[in-house]
Amino acid sequence: MNFTQFSFGLAIVISAGLATQSSPALAHNHKSDAKMPEIGLQMYSLRKQLDEDTAKAVKQVHDWQIEVVEGGGNLHGNNIEAFKAMLDENGISVVSVDTSIDEIRDNPMGAAYKAHFYGAKYATIYWVPHNGEVGFTIDDAKAAVKVLNEGGKVLKEQGITLQYHPHGYEFLPHEDGTMLDYMMQNTTDAKFQMDVFWIKQGGADPVALLQKYPNRFTSLHLKDRLKGTENSTNGQADVEANVVLGTGDVGIAAVIKEAKKQGIQYYFIEDESSRVLQQIPKSMAFIEPLLK
Repeated sequence: MNFTQFSFGLAIVISAGLATQSSPALAHNHKSDAKMPEIGLQMYSLRKQLDEDTAKAVKQVHDWQIEVVEGGGNLHGNNIEAFKAMLDENGISVVSVDTSIDEIRDNPMGAAYKAHFYGAKYATIYWVPHNGEVGFTIDDAKAAVKVLNEGGKVLKEQGITLQYHPHGYEFLPHEDGTMLDYMMQNTTDAKFQMDVFWIKQGGADPVALLQKYPNRFTSLHLKDRLKGTENSTNGQADVEANVVLGTGDVGIAAVIKEAKKQGIQYYFIEDESSRVLQQIPKSMAFIEPLLK
């Protein structure tokens, strides 16, 4: 998915003076740091509804009794203060803010200011631009790792954890493993977010990957995949292959069991299908008992 990049003008002005400072991290305002499992929502799930009527869509999240979300990159035509006010009015906290590889490379302090504005403790990159015809190369992976380490260090100094969200194209082979193995083994100043759909789509086993790299994944995107869907390593898939959690071939229950062992706190439901409004309540009903 591609999110609208947003950077604070204020941060652009101020960050040049602050980027090299080790100033104390501002405290985020999320209600608790306790690592109790929480069901969240990736706001991209409601992209169409948010574009049509932002206030109504935010109210829908509240009505689902979801209190934590990932988003804040696409403002859906609103100014940022108004968008955050809608979230606040509905008791919804942004714990992971959208960012991009370009923003982290060019203006990491902008991402830090954005995260602090929302009260988020994570900033998440979802895509590394690359030549789709050639595929994701080791040069792409090395460049991404450089940004993750350099930008991640800046964010870390401001109390924000940078996350990278693999999208399936990282499972192309490299030496005795994959491009993702290279990234996992060489990234020192950022963490990873596992989107279980894309791990499965890329041909890997989400549980096995969690076990191979314990405590490297700090949050999950929970999406299930229509049984019979063919794997791919180009980061592309039919959005209608997103099905109700527990009805597809990802093995959601086993993933949650392993993630809970590792103390992962946030489980963001993401549903890109046209049936999102019908499917999310069913997905919540499936995972709620698993997270207790």
